[in-house]
Amino acid sequence: MQWNEALIEYKQFLKIERGLSENSISSYCLDVMALIKYFSDNKKSTPLNCSKENVQQFLYEENLGSRSQARRISGLKSFFNFLIFENYIESSPIDLIESPKLGRKLPEVLTINEIEKLLEGIDLSHAQGHRNRAILETLYGSGLRVSELVGLKISDVYFDENMMLITGKGNKQRLVPMGAFAKKFIRIYLADIRILNKIAKEDRDTLFLNRNGKKLTRAMIFTIVRQLAKTVGINKKISPHTFRHSFATHLLENGADLRTIQTLMGHESITTTEVYMHLDTQHLSEVLEEFHPRNNK
Repeated sequence: MQWNEALIEYKQFLKIERGLSENSISSYCLDVMALIKYFSDNKKSTPLNCSKENVQQFLYEENLGSRSQARRISGLKSFFNFLIFENYIESSPIDLIESPKLGRKLPEVLTINEIEKLLEGIDLSHAQGHRNRAILETLYGSGLRVSELVGLKISDVYFDENMMLITGKGNKQRLVPMGAFAKKFIRIYLADIRILNKIAKEDRDTLFLNRNGKKLTRAMIFTIVRQLAKTVGINKKISPHTFRHSFATHLLENGADLRTIQTLMGHESITTTEVYMHLDTQHLSEVLEEFHPRNNK
């Protein structure tokens, strides 16, 4: 078996057996493709005879930062575990390679005032203003991933029940409440803006469209957010995901429990949700001071 042959089978495995999205599959395969490129001049090298020393040399010569190297090792472990699963090899050359120790990286979060500043900074006289307002209200109001937002269908928005059916990672679905402001601006967008578009046949059920009547890309959502932040003078490095982080943080600050937040965000593990416990130490201190019996004077 040659490298490219193994990569093709690995892609099929990720798609069919693990049910990953195209974005996730591309991310996993980037790590394998980097290894394949490294071995491109070595005709004798195959996935079946790759050794621990080979992989160590590859990682050493890449000279990546700790976080990037940890991601690379994780991706390669997945690939070699697939080869074991398919009985191509008996052991993984990367099992004994330790990933660099990483500190927990806390996500950037916007304050409620900054959220309001961004939303109020949208030009609603512009043709796409109401669409952009609906997009940001949905990101913040329901805590969606950007991939979930661009894939959201009109048929999955239940206005009477104030709910949305969200298709997340691994095509797993969850019902998420729709905020009152998101509902308001989605209705305006559907009634006054979207209806004027000449919509591509394949995107007739897609909620948010570009000017050409086609599904928005993730990159376009990033552009909308960053241009708006620049316009209103917010200097934080933000992205669409910042609204998701802010959604979880503000829920926690206002008394929501972690399990509920985990369900709303579609986190498979509560450990992922727990990162929000570390975001606002001032808030945690205030809670401790107010509710701990030894702090009541």
